[in-house]
Amino acid sequence: MSFVMLISYILVVICVLVGVAFLTLLERKVLGYIQIRKGPNKVGFIGILQPFSDAIKLFTKEQTYPTMSNFMPYYLSPVFSLFVSLIVWLTMPYEIGLFNFSMGTLFFLCCTSLGVYTTMGAGWSSNSKYSLLGSLRAVAQTISYEVSLALILLSFIMLVGGFNLSLFSLYQRDCWFLFLTMPLSLIWFASCLAETNRTPFDFAEGESELVSGFNTEYSSGGFALIFLAEYASILFMSMLVALLFLGGNLISVSFYMKLAFVAFCFIWVRGTLPRFRYDKLMYLAWKSFLPVSLNYLIFFMGVKMMLVVMLI
Repeated sequence: MSFVMLISYILVVICVLVGVAFLTLLERKVLGYIQIRKGPNKVGFIGILQPFSDAIKLFTKEQTYPTMSNFMPYYLSPVFSLFVSLIVWLTMPYEIGLFNFSMGTLFFLCCTSLGVYTTMGAGWSSNSKYSLLGSLRAVAQTISYEVSLALILLSFIMLVGGFNLSLFSLYQRDCWFLFLTMPLSLIWFASCLAETNRTPFDFAEGESELVSGFNTEYSSGGFALIFLAEYASILFMSMLVALLFLGGNLISVSFYMKLAFVAFCFIWVRGTLPRFRYDKLMYLAWKSFLPVSLNYLIFFMGVKMMLVVMLI
C-alpha cells in the first residue's frame, strides 16, 4: 500500500511541476496582454514550449558560488525550499485513496512556517548585504501574515468542526463560504499574496533598493529551484482558496477551473497594482487584518456555541 502511495505522490509532484511550467507561461502571456503586447510566441506553437526552453537555459548555465558564502546553507536552501513547497501538497484531500490527513490544516501551517527558514538561510548564507536585507524583509512579512492566515483557518475549523480539509468540500455542497464570509475571503487572498511574496507585497525583491532580494547571489540551478518553489506555493495557495471558499471536490473538472481562475487573479494583481510601502504592509497585517480575523474567530466561536446549546 505504501509503495502505491509513494508512486501516487511522485505522480502528483510531476503534475505540480508541469503545472508550474505552464503557470509561468500563463503569467507571461497575461502580463503581455495587460501591457498591450504579446507574450512569448516563438518557441513551439504560439509559445507553448517556452517554459521548457527556460528550464533548459537555467539548468545548463554555469553554477556560480560566491567565495565568501557559507556553502552548505547556500547550496541546500533552494533544495529545501522546493521540498517544502512540494511536501505541502500531501494535505490535498484526494478522494481516490492517496493521502487524507485528519490534521491537514495543521500540517499546512507547519509547512508554511518552515518556508521562512529557507528564505532566511538563503539570504544569510549568501553573505551579501542585499540578500540579507531581502531575506529579513521576507521573513518579517511572512511571519506577520501567517498570524492572520492561522486565525482565519481557525475560524473555519470552528465552523466545520475538524482539521481535515475534505470537510470543507463536504460543508460547501449547498452554499460556498465565499458568500457567507466575504471579508474573510478577501483577507485570506491578500494574505496569500503576502505569504508567497507576490505583488503588491513583493518586498523581498525590491529592485530599486535590493537588486533582487534574498536570491541576488543565486544563478542557474539554485535560482531555478527558488523560482519553482515560489510558483508551486502560488499553485497550492490557489488550490487552498478554491477549496476553502469556492467548494467542490478534487475529482471534478469545475474545481480545477476555479483553481486556474484564482491563479489568474494572482497574475492579474501583479499586472495591475503598484508595490506597497513597507510600513503600510506591516500596518495592514497588524492593525487591519489581525483585528478583523480575531473578531471573526470570536464570532464563529459564539455561533458554534449557540448551535451546540440549541442541539442540546
